Amino acid sequence: MEMPTPNESILARKAEIVARLQAVLPLDAVIHEERETRVYECDALTAYKCAPLAAVLPSNTAEVAAVLKVCHELGVPVVPRGSGTSLAGGALPTADAVILGVARMNGVIETNYPDRYIRVQTGRTNLSVTGAVEEEDFFYAPDPSSQLACAIAGNIAMNSGGAHCLKYGVTTNNLLGVTMVLMDGTVVEIGGAYLDAGGLDLLGVICGSEGQLGVVTEATLRILRKPEGARPVLIGFDTNEVAGECVSDIIKAGVLPVAIEFMDRPCIEATEAFAHAGYPMCEALLIVEVEGSDAEIDMQLGVISDIARKHNPVELRESKSAEESAAIWLGRKSAFGAMGQINDYMCLDGTIPVSSLPAVLKRIGELSQEYGLGVGNVFHAGDGNMHPLILFDANKPGDLELCEQMGADILKLCVEVGGCLTGEHGVGVEKRDLMHAQFNPVDLEAQLRVKDVFDPQWLLNPSKVFPLAVTQTRRKVAAA
Repeated sequence: MEMPTPNESILARKAEIVARLQAVLPLDAVIHEERETRVYECDALTAYKCAPLAAVLPSNTAEVAAVLKVCHELGVPVVPRGSGTSLAGGALPTADAVILGVARMNGVIETNYPDRYIRVQTGRTNLSVTGAVEEEDFFYAPDPSSQLACAIAGNIAMNSGGAHCLKYGVTTNNLLGVTMVLMDGTVVEIGGAYLDAGGLDLLGVICGSEGQLGVVTEATLRILRKPEGARPVLIGFDTNEVAGECVSDIIKAGVLPVAIEFMDRPCIEATEAFAHAGYPMCEALLIVEVEGSDAEIDMQLGVISDIARKHNPVELRESKSAEESAAIWLGRKSAFGAMGQINDYMCLDGTIPVSSLPAVLKRIGELSQEYGLGVGNVFHAGDGNMHPLILFDANKPGDLELCEQMGADILKLCVEVGGCLTGEHGVGVEKRDLMHAQFNPVDLEAQLRVKDVFDPQWLLNPSKVFPLAVTQTRRKVAAA
């Protein structure tokens, strides 16, 4: 992947830039020594690294506004960063950029149970939002696999989902309002503690914009009552294609599980060795969870089990207790860590129509043979959000590039069948040069003009989302 050339004039002014930042922040909130900035050289896409010019850790909206105003005046690019769990290089810095981390902004501002919302600073972790309301039997629905660590800021930037998004939706379906700071330091309020604010749907533009338009410092999130109960069923199959057909049939039947998760044999074997969850050794595994009252759960699981039996499962195991439910979910929750124990991998997240699952899974298997690289499939099957894990050897010359080529073919396949390049990880740097595969020049120009309005100098999160050549041309025009 091509990296942008740093602005040498900015690098030469490092001392001035650091001094200006120290003038508006506490001294311990400005990190500029090279050995310390290495901490911020990458996110969870560790194949690419670049230490930033400096990093800042503001504690509130006013400090964020002060930082952005300084960087705007000096023409310094800014890379917003949540917890650094992005799998698409969304927080990868450039050498001439300042990382703006929100880790110190982790407070709860307001909790309103009658109106079912919570307002938090966006450095707060996803899981700790639920932690703040669970004593009152409420929860925050989006649940990315990294929810223990990932920040609400990053969830908003990438419009993250999770295993239970089939029923509850992704971040945009649970976001009511934001406080956002524009690149020139202007603070704006968008949306609020209610549905569908009047005027243009700017909240819909902000959620999923990957830090291109502003830095979101506070968020008003929808919280929900916990369901009466939930119970999963585990279903094993002889082939990936049959498992995909079963998923499609469950959705067509009108049943709405809270989650349908898919794992194939490589993932099953890895997770069993890692977590000992008691999974059957089969080619494909589905975990289907439903929730509600006991009667509702029994009815839904009965329909799902009847559908599964028509596909001749090798195992059909319905949970009968909280302990059995925990065991069923243990392997799925451990899958990414388990795969990391056996190989380097790149995790994709193309999204496809559910009816295309069998064909796409078959083609991924063929691509694995053609490229000579193993693939483990684990993903949110209910909404067609694919997560193929392409296995490669980071120490073998050319293997990373081969992996990227295969990944590009898989993502193009997703688009060809009517899907899109990303479901929840974002475009970042990983997919920026594939944007032409999904969007024609007119579509891309419309997106570029939105960026022009919010960030005329193109200083926010540089070299992400849009093809690198397009971004560089836009920045030259803005600087002229």
